[in-house]
Amino acid sequence: MKQPFFIMRNNHTDNCGEPPIVTNEPSGTYYGYFENPFREQWVFKYDRASKRGELQGGDAGWENVFQVIDGRAVGLILGEEELQWLLACWHAATGERS
Repeated sequence: MKQPFFIMRNNHTDNCGEPPIVTNEPSGTYYGYFENPFREQWVFKYDRASKRGELQGGDAGWENVFQVIDGRAVGLILGEEELQWLLACWHAATGERS
């Protein structure tokens, strides 16, 4: 079995919920990770088969899953750095440019 090349610890307190477990299985899923200067963490997931994007973050409560459409998280206000990162993930996952 190959060793993982990226391991990230949860920076958020317990009241932010359980962070998602992220692996590259099944294949066909794109994952992106972001941590801002305040150590707030975000995980983006895009399933290429279903063409669905999702975003989870500790500050928003890890259990909350926000749908991502055209590189934007529905129902979530993000800072400029998070927005730029999410758009970059969207482009990498979909090949689409907005």
